[in-house]
Amino acid sequence: MTETHLHEHPLLDLPARIEQARRIVEGTGERFTPLRAHVLELIIEDGKAVKAYDLLDRLKPDVGSPKPPTVYRALDFLSRHGLIHRVEALNAFIACDHNHLHDHDHDHGGGSHRHLAEFFICEKCHDVEERHAHDHTACKPDGFKITRSVVEHYGTCTRCAP
Repeated sequence: MTETHLHEHPLLDLPARIEQARRIVEGTGERFTPLRAHVLELIIEDGKAVKAYDLLDRLKPDVGSPKPPTVYRALDFLSRHGLIHRVEALNAFIACDHNHLHDHDHDHGGGSHRHLAEFFICEKCHDVEERHAHDHTACKPDGFKITRSVVEHYGTCTRCAP
């Protein structure tokens, strides 16, 4: 079964998605600061993979002159809480569809909802689609503790296919 990807959803869901993110973060006892919320809003609004320095430029009108470490700390925080994903191949970030498109009121282990994701990256237009990945831990060696997993597939999307 596949997850629906972000660009198919209207931005009218933005306030609800930000509020759900706030509940997820506050469920862990941490603060969902205005800057963190704003960074998440920008990523959701883009609907595609966004580079940190592009976010930095877009934050300037609202935040003044934020420094790169400020943006990277917000990105790390949002990623740690499963609200965004880093797309390694593009060195960019996308909003996690799984967190925001399913309204869960139950606990996901400390309030943060993490899942395995796979990314399908178009080599022509750089569009990124997230899909819910199946559990790949069945083939891991005994005693191996996975701390992070990245699955990225490269090819051509339907819009760019000949």
